[in-house]
Amino acid sequence: MKKTITMITLCCLPMMAIAQKLVVIKGEIDCGKVGYEMPVTARFELRNKGNRKLRITDIETSCGCTKADYPKGEIGAGNTFTVSLTYDARQLGHFEKMVGVRTNHSDKPVWLKMRGVVLADYVDYAKDYPYEIGDLRVDKRDLEFDDVNKGEQPKQEIKIVNAGTKILHPNLMHLPPYLTSTVVPETLSPGKTGRITVTLNSSKLRDFGLLQTAVYLANVPGEKVSSDNEVSVSTVLLPSFAGMDIEQRQYAPQLSLSTDRLEMTFGKKKKMTGEVTLSNRGRTALKISSLQLFTPGLRVTLAKREVAPGETVKMKITGYRDELKGLRTRPRVLMITNDPAMPKVTIEVKMKD
Repeated sequence: MKKTITMITLCCLPMMAIAQKLVVIKGEIDCGKVGYEMPVTARFELRNKGNRKLRITDIETSCGCTKADYPKGEIGAGNTFTVSLTYDARQLGHFEKMVGVRTNHSDKPVWLKMRGVVLADYVDYAKDYPYEIGDLRVDKRDLEFDDVNKGEQPKQEIKIVNAGTKILHPNLMHLPPYLTSTVVPETLSPGKTGRITVTLNSSKLRDFGLLQTAVYLANVPGEKVSSDNEVSVSTVLLPSFAGMDIEQRQYAPQLSLSTDRLEMTFGKKKKMTGEVTLSNRGRTALKISSLQLFTPGLRVTLAKREVAPGETVKMKITGYRDELKGLRTRPRVLMITNDPAMPKVTIEVKMKD
């Protein structure tokens, strides 16, 4: 399995790179631990800062065990590009591999370096535990309690593994009153797996619709909280129609949607707007008691929250490309209605470049 480390361009390289009209965030990437004969790739993003086209004329690698991949054609002024450096990891121990990038703007190369350590007994947890929180790796960082009825106590589970070298005491911090958690085992030795069970007590929730919060996964008790160890939790509490008889259901509102999925192809546009048509085919007024968003990056407008029988209204959903990029959770719009057949309506928004 190949391990890949990507470094995103954010700022300028030191003066040597600037003089060559080449910008890169960092000339060195630490690949960490890798497995024996498991090739590892470091990707450096660079930018042509000059006002004319740039072309890579030569790539110098430190040894035959390292291969570089780079654009072979011209790179326009202001454009970004990637230089990838792959080490075959066929030698145990620490490594430092370098590549020198020469361009038609200067004979002096810009040097990029990758380093790490190759271990014979290395275990790659990335597939089953894709998220890294300190020395812990977890299978998920977002918990969703969907379609919860008052009084229910659903559970969600986070699988964890200790990918470090020290004994850990995993625990969830800053839990709101309606959430509880248990960790098994309480002490996690290096290489060992465990699980965290989160239980929702819906009796402690008041309002129908979407409720979102964040809890924090600590490697040891008392650890500081930040976005690095944040776990998001969302809950959708539904109204109950259990007491409605057959006659009442016959006179209930009936919601019909033109679509429950919008695809937004942005291209070079920074925002896109789509429409969803809502119709009431029932015999009494359709009431939308809650209209909420699961993620940032979306704006919703709806002309009215009460739709008469036979009436149609349009909902406009606007997506903002830059805000939608990089979200862990799916962009969605949530409606809570008084239609007993459709108390919860979710409209998915799929972003395309």
